[in-house]
Amino acid sequence: MNEFSYLFLFFLTGSVSLKLWLNARQSRHIMLHRQQVPDDFVGKIDLEAHQKAADYTIAKTNIASISTLISSAILIMLTLGGGLNLLLSMSQSYIGSDILVGICLIMSTFILSYFIELPIDIYQTFKIEQKFGFNRTTTGQFIKDQLIQLALMLIIGCPLIYALLWVMGEMGDYWWLYAGVLTISFTFFMTWLVPTLIAPLFNKFTPLEDEQLKNKIQHLFERCGFNSKGIYVMDGSRRSGHGNAYFTGIGNNKRIVFYDTLIESLDADEVEAVLAHELGHFKCKHVRRQMVVSSLVTLAAFALLGWLKQQNWFFDGLAVLQITDASALLLFLLISPIFSTFIHPISSYYQRKFEFEADAFASTMSKPEYLIQALVKLYRENASTLTPDPLYSSFHHSHPPAGVRINHLKSLAKC
Repeated sequence: MNEFSYLFLFFLTGSVSLKLWLNARQSRHIMLHRQQVPDDFVGKIDLEAHQKAADYTIAKTNIASISTLISSAILIMLTLGGGLNLLLSMSQSYIGSDILVGICLIMSTFILSYFIELPIDIYQTFKIEQKFGFNRTTTGQFIKDQLIQLALMLIIGCPLIYALLWVMGEMGDYWWLYAGVLTISFTFFMTWLVPTLIAPLFNKFTPLEDEQLKNKIQHLFERCGFNSKGIYVMDGSRRSGHGNAYFTGIGNNKRIVFYDTLIESLDADEVEAVLAHELGHFKCKHVRRQMVVSSLVTLAAFALLGWLKQQNWFFDGLAVLQITDASALLLFLLISPIFSTFIHPISSYYQRKFEFEADAFASTMSKPEYLIQALVKLYRENASTLTPDPLYSSFHHSHPPAGVRINHLKSLAKC
């Protein structure tokens, strides 16, 4: 072990301790407010629904703490515990090509971690979601989804890793710049591809048939100057009772997707208000700005990796015996989330700012009261807690707390 080993352990301990402490704060705060519906929601959400949301959130928070501990144990075993050395040695015993060895090392690490954490997903789906009435996934459907995910991990992941390792080995001192551009291009391509090829592997998407709602949405598009490839309804109820709506795709492949559960729970005016909020992200150029920031972060990350790859202490500190492009890339992917834990509130701050701006835009396209009504229904039906701990929320939530957001919309309604 060297100085970097201790730095790694210090940040890992700090990251885990922070997450567990925040989780404990969240559970404690929710329990303190479990017996009373917040004033902003009195008459809109009853005490039973409020308590269900509290219990559901606490159950998810508890399982998140266990997942944090398991993930940290896996990381220690792979690095200081010698797991990566063992996987690399086994790969080299059967494979001659350095790039193929690297692909095997990285993919075997991801797959091993996936199977170790799989029991958490099973418990989350068939215990917690089932207990609170949200799970509609059958055992067969769950197994099918896992197999598809594993297949996609191999089909998509292997070529990408091959390309990155080739660039790292063949493109000279500025390989990190080419690798960054490659990753950014791949991300854009996948964003374009997912709606038409990947998502249909998991769900069925059908064009919106409600003519009244469709006309209302088309008129909203015209007022906003927005073009879309279509409005689709996804059979989300096949797996879960949660409702949602989202935009997907980029360029000429943008489309709007509503969960069938959302269509059933909201009326036409409320759906329009939710959609106006999402359109606000495009009109306020939030999507474009996030893409630019994400691209710059990607380039900076590869530049940092380019420097770390030349430092022996980086590998020695994490107990990796062989310095290879694959081990450098894998180590960076494994440990970077630890060091970024402490800056999450910065990202959350800007994401919340975007949400407020999108709400303000929506209030010009639809009545704020309709968006308030829609949000209250979604909070109730998704069992979203109305009383999150403020500090926990600043680390984990991209959207403002329920009460803060509702009050902001009320102020817009008075303007």
